[in-house]
Amino acid sequence: MTAFWVLAPLMVAAALGILFVRKAVHAALLLATVMISLAVLYAVLEAPFLFAVQIIVYTGAILMLFLFVVMLVGVDASDSLVETIRGQRASAWAVGLGFVVLLVVGFAQLSFGAAVGLEEANDPGNVEGLAGLMLSRYVIAFEATAALLITAAVGAMVLAHRERLDPKRSQAEVAADRVRALTEEDKPLGSLPAPGVYARHNAVDTPALLPDGSPAPSSVSRVLAARGNVGSAADAADDVSDLLGREDRGDRTPPDGPVDHEDGEDA
Repeated sequence: MTAFWVLAPLMVAAALGILFVRKAVHAALLLATVMISLAVLYAVLEAPFLFAVQIIVYTGAILMLFLFVVMLVGVDASDSLVETIRGQRASAWAVGLGFVVLLVVGFAQLSFGAAVGLEEANDPGNVEGLAGLMLSRYVIAFEATAALLITAAVGAMVLAHRERLDPKRSQAEVAADRVRALTEEDKPLGSLPAPGVYARHNAVDTPALLPDGSPAPSSVSRVLAARGNVGSAADAADDVSDLLGREDRGDRTPPDGPVDHEDGEDA
């Protein structure tokens, strides 16, 4: 009971925060607080299977997937203030008030006391007892919940689907566009060279070397170049030549001394 009285106010405060915060990331963090607190309550009630599922599936998988979608797609705070369906906000308030009334009526009929019946419920084992209840007494609710989740997944796929307005480009058209960009805009025909190619250190801040030994400006991010964090590849070219000479002579020993890189030199 101590864990309940400590975690219950925290869960209620976090749940209310989900409704009133303006940023989706903050709402996700508050939702994680609710889920982790609920998992702790499962552990206190001697339900290790529900505790593990709550942490691994809901908090570790579904919530992290939601965070990745938010970070990749991007959600602006102004998006949540635009009402796309007429009467959506009034309907949400009505449903919310009805849910609050339902909770008040339910809590009014509770009789507080110590939890009983845990030994009998977990007598064959927590997982076995849970499976017996889900597949016998509550099988209809279990199947209805499964159908609801499948419907939600299919609905999300339908809402996210976009019809292709233009025909799919063929490989010949893509190649022609690359050649046209090479001749008109001097863009590389293939992909950009990876940083550190043919250099002594294959690092993101070390530019790739061209066949003549000069650094390739397109091999390093422009952000690093603007910050002055790009290393010099001039010494790396000499080191590569030295290594090639050693390999021709059959000497596998690396050259003595560290390689000096001048910080702040633009690629």
